Amino acid sequence: MEKLKKAVKSTGKSMRGMIPILTGILVLISLFNTLVPVSAYRYLFRGTIFDPFIGAFLGSVVAGNPVTSYVISGDLLKQGISLLTVTAFMIAWVTVGVVQLPAEISFLGKKFAVIRNVSAFFLSIVVAFLTVILMNVLNIFTVNYLSFF
Repeated sequence: MEKLKKAVKSTGKSMRGMIPILTGILVLISLFNTLVPVSAYRYLFRGTIFDPFIGAFLGSVVAGNPVTSYVISGDLLKQGISLLTVTAFMIAWVTVGVVQLPAEISFLGKKFAVIRNVSAFFLSIVVAFLTVILMNVLNIFTVNYLSFF
């Protein structure tokens, strides 16, 4: 019972220490999302091979929650930005966090945080390519299958 009390007290101390850091992260994310309108992204994506990298970079910088990324991604697709770019943006938005990096370093260590963010960045591009390829294959299969009947 004494160990449980000590563990609860230690956890409470840690949580109190995290609250200011987490609050600062949320404020920075909200500020950036408010200052950069979705229409500004249209000017960054020109339909080049670098668009998925730009999308992943922007997703890394303006990180947020998945629900918001769905709304923004829908708007980006409506503006004519490629599915590949939007997918890289969405995945990086949720998995990479440049804004949260200082907090992640303080909680998990510098080496782990940097390796996790760098690998998540590059994997967001790889997964975006695989997703678009799979979507195209499934689309071809579906069209061929439905035309059979």
